[in-house]
Amino acid sequence: MSTSGERNREATGFGGEAIEALRKRVRGPVLTPDDEQYDTERSGNQTARSHRPAILVGAGGPADVQQAVVFAVRHGLPVAVQGTGHGLAAVAAEGGVLINTSRMTGVRVNAEAGTAWVAAGVRWDQVIHEAASAGLAPLAGSAPGVGVVSYTLGGGLGLLSRRYGYAADHVRGIDVVTADGRLRQVTATSDPDLFWALRGGRDNFGVVTGIEIDLMPVPALYGGGLFFDFSSAREVLDTYVRWSAGMPDEMTSSVAVISFPDAPVLPPPLRGRHVVHVRIAYSADDLGAGKDLVAPLRALDPFNDTVRELPCNEVGTIHNDPPVPGAFESATTLLGELGSDAVGSLLDLVGPHAPVPHVVELRHLGGRLARPADIANAVGNRDAHYLLNVVSRLERADIGDIRPAHERLLGAVAPWSTGGRALTFLNGERDTEYVRSAYDPADYRRLTEIKAAYDPENTFRLNHNIPPAAPGRA
Repeated sequence: MSTSGERNREATGFGGEAIEALRKRVRGPVLTPDDEQYDTERSGNQTARSHRPAILVGAGGPADVQQAVVFAVRHGLPVAVQGTGHGLAAVAAEGGVLINTSRMTGVRVNAEAGTAWVAAGVRWDQVIHEAASAGLAPLAGSAPGVGVVSYTLGGGLGLLSRRYGYAADHVRGIDVVTADGRLRQVTATSDPDLFWALRGGRDNFGVVTGIEIDLMPVPALYGGGLFFDFSSAREVLDTYVRWSAGMPDEMTSSVAVISFPDAPVLPPPLRGRHVVHVRIAYSADDLGAGKDLVAPLRALDPFNDTVRELPCNEVGTIHNDPPVPGAFESATTLLGELGSDAVGSLLDLVGPHAPVPHVVELRHLGGRLARPADIANAVGNRDAHYLLNVVSRLERADIGDIRPAHERLLGAVAPWSTGGRALTFLNGERDTEYVRSAYDPADYRRLTEIKAAYDPENTFRLNHNIPPAAPGRA
């Protein structure tokens, strides 16, 4: 019978002595598939996929990350990074080294400067809480349980985005361990190329251990949800598309068609019901105009209306995304201008008559999102007007039915698609062309050149990968 060390050597080219040496240099746990805590350590919010690394390092801080990267490079192993595990919808790899940053949870708010320094494992709810006491708010997403770093460096499309832009536009500094094992403090002045690439290129250039971000002077929003029965879906979506096109930058919104399961955890009015949910997040110096702006939607007679003035520490109630892990599959595309014909094409494939239950969401873009960041970054496709995202739970349908259903939905809106995608909404695809669609062509070429400079061996490839440019092009 082979020992654990022999199995490791057969699978990876190194034995137990190398792992033991790494354990002595790392403060957090260093695990292999034989260890009892291995499955718990590699699990995340997405339960349909999970990394199965040869070596798993639960990093307690930047020094642990450095040791893990040095180990991986020395043994020719690829590296994956995981914080909350929401990104497991993206890829799940076999082998290599997985660095779990979830133990790195420090937050420091500088109320006077309007900034926060956030460690790699922090979730948005922690930053929201710390910032709220100073009357400030981060550019968080719709789900407060999502990790800050991955979300932000992937672009970051949230509840204040049309007023302030992408979260990546408001990063001031980044601490990152690159493939040479060096911990760098990267800013626009210290290393402009790497700073540009990390803000949009995410984990392709190293393992980020912390970031400094802007906080916004937003103590409260006028926000919440309007719920309509699916029987009025055509009228609601037609109205929403016309309404959103005329909104000021201070209004960020989306609309979702949701097939709710008949589950006791849901409020009785939603159980087993197909609904249209309009999500409102109005941020302005004077919230008084919010009521008038929302009036055309309220006139459609929602059966439930939670839109009100609410403090920023309650923004998670707007979308009310489930906080528990789950198995899901999603697909996405970016769209241009829409009209009634686009709405009709969507509604032909969703609702009570659809063979696969979905959440189909249309997010309004534009506003500050459409303009370049003050300090340029790699976030692409700023000309899109809407983002379409479809999510299906694997607990409710078979993957063999879900994927064709998603393809039909994306095909139905193809006449309005820009051909682009948003990185943080990409699902399991690792195809180079699919990843390329998240960027403008010239920016993608520049990303491959910067990759060649900082990670020529593509150590950081267990992700939505940007490969290094071929020799001679970098």
